[in-house]
Amino acid sequence: MPFPVPPPSHANCTGAMRSVRDALDLLGGKWKLPIIVGLSNGPQRFKQLQREVAGITAKMLSKELKELEINGLITRQVDAATVPVAVTYTLAAYGNTLFPVIEALHAWGREHRIRIMHSGETTAPKASRVVEVVA
Repeated sequence: MPFPVPPPSHANCTGAMRSVRDALDLLGGKWKLPIIVGLSNGPQRFKQLQREVAGITAKMLSKELKELEINGLITRQVDAATVPVAVTYTLAAYGNTLFPVIEALHAWGREHRIRIMHSGETTAPKASRVVEVVA
């Protein structure tokens, strides 16, 4: 009979939860990940991006773009030589680091949908081991 994995220390749990909370605070909500995915196809102007992210209002897109720019996930390029002024948004190198996370969420979401819709099983099986999350 295998021995159970020891529970993580309080410090490890606190650090892990702080890291998860930071990520959720930045990326949580309805729009940030769709905006990031929309910019994965290359630089886009505001109206192009608004069409790409179906259902988002101009006011909300503007707010979310500012937050993503402040956090270094996207860059904003202003071309004042054009009339009207052209503003282009691009995914920053730091924003590209999110794609393994996005792919993991995509894979998990796909499996969850299959499980819920096709198996009729809505409760998770009992865990047989404890997994430690280290910050």
